Amino acid sequence: MSDAAVLVVGLARSGRAAIVALRAAGRDVRGYDRADAVDVSGLDAPIHLGPWEDAMLDGVALVVKSPGVPAGAPPIAAARFRGIPVVSEIELAAGELPNPIVGITGTNGKTTTTALLGAIVAAAGLPVEVAGNIGRPLASLVGAADPAAWVVCELSSFQLEDIVALRPRVAVLLNLEPDHIDRHGSFEAYAEAKLRIFENQTAEDVAIVPRGFGAVPGAGRRVEFAGDDPLPAEPRIPGAHNRENAAAATAAARAIGIPDEAIAEALRTFPGVEHRIESVGEVAGVRYVNDSKATNVAAALRALASFPDARLHVILGGRGKKEDYAPLAAAFRPGDQAYLIGEAAPEIEPALAAAGVAFTRSGTLAAALADATRAAEAGDVVLLSPACASFDQFRDYEARGEEFRERVAKLVR
Repeated sequence: MSDAAVLVVGLARSGRAAIVALRAAGRDVRGYDRADAVDVSGLDAPIHLGPWEDAMLDGVALVVKSPGVPAGAPPIAAARFRGIPVVSEIELAAGELPNPIVGITGTNGKTTTTALLGAIVAAAGLPVEVAGNIGRPLASLVGAADPAAWVVCELSSFQLEDIVALRPRVAVLLNLEPDHIDRHGSFEAYAEAKLRIFENQTAEDVAIVPRGFGAVPGAGRRVEFAGDDPLPAEPRIPGAHNRENAAAATAAARAIGIPDEAIAEALRTFPGVEHRIESVGEVAGVRYVNDSKATNVAAALRALASFPDARLHVILGGRGKKEDYAPLAAAFRPGDQAYLIGEAAPEIEPALAAAGVAFTRSGTLAAALADATRAAEAGDVVLLSPACASFDQFRDYEARGEEFRERVAKLVR
C-alpha cells in the first residue's frame, strides 16, 4: 500500500471493517457517512458525518465505497470527477488477503449457498472463512484469517460494481432475475454488475453457471449445474430451489477438491439460514414461516412454491424495487390471502386485484401478523415473504425477520 490518504464512504459494517484494516496497515485513512447517528465508536480515524463537502477529498488518493452507497452519491460523483479511483470494500480486502476465494453471486440463494459451501469445506476438515454479503465483512479477515483457509464470499451486485482486480479461484453464478432495478437503473446494468465476478478469471480458475446459461466474461473453466443433478446426498433443507443451491455448492466444492464424502455429510446436516423459509413456530396447527430475506419477487415466488399443500397467508410489502408484481400475484392459489404492509402496498394491490387474490391492507408487520393469525386455520401457513426491501419500516431484513419471530414467539406462549 502507498502512503496516500484513503477515504472510506459509508460507516456501517463494511466501512468500519475497511477502516480497521487500513489503519492496521498503517494507512492515512478517513471516514465519511451522511448519517449523523451512525456508530463511529472505536474507529481510530478522522470521521466526518452529515452533509458532504467536496473539500473532504483534498489529499485523498483512493475512495473505498461501502455497498450501501449508490454510485451517484455526492462523495462518489465528486471523487470520479477528480479522477480519484473508487473501489468496493470487497476489492480492498481481496487485495490484502493471501487466501484463495470462492465467490458466490446471483439474485437468490446466495446466503444459503455460501453458508452451505462453508459447511462442506469444514466437513472436509479444511480451514474456512465465510464472509462478504452474508453479514461478515471481507475486510474483517485481513490480518485475522489463517492464510491457508479457503474464503467463501457472498457477493452482491452492490459489491461487484466497484471491483478492479478481484479474481475468485472459483466463481459461482446461481441465477439472474430482475432485482435492485431501483439502484442499477435497468436489468441490463444489474446483470452486468453480477457478471463482473468472472471478468478477472484465468484459465486456472473455474466459472460455475446454471445449465444452459449464456456466455460470461473471463477465461475460467466452465462448469454447469442444475437442480436435477445427481448429488452425493439429498440436502436436508427442503424445496426445489434449495436443491439448485445444493447442486451449485457441490460443483464448487468439487472444483476445490472436496471429496464427495464430506459434501454428503454437509448436505445431510446443514439446517439452512435464518430468515430464509425458516419455521419459527406453530400455534393451533398453523405454521409460521419467516422468509424476511425474500426481498424481491423471484425470492418470494420460491417461498410460495415451497408449500404446495397448504393454504397460505402471505405478508407482502416494504420498500419496492420497481418490479412487476403480476407474476407473484399469479402464483397465489385459490384460498390464499395476502396482507400488505409498507410503502409498496399501493404498487402490489393492483396486481393482486387483477389476479383475484384476496388481500388486507394491514399497514404494519404487527397488524399483518394479527390479521393473518385471525384468518388462519389448522394446516395453514402464515408466511412472511415480503418481495420487497425492508428500509421503509426496518433497519434491514434481519430486523424485520426478528420482529416477526419475536411476535410469533409470544403467540406460541
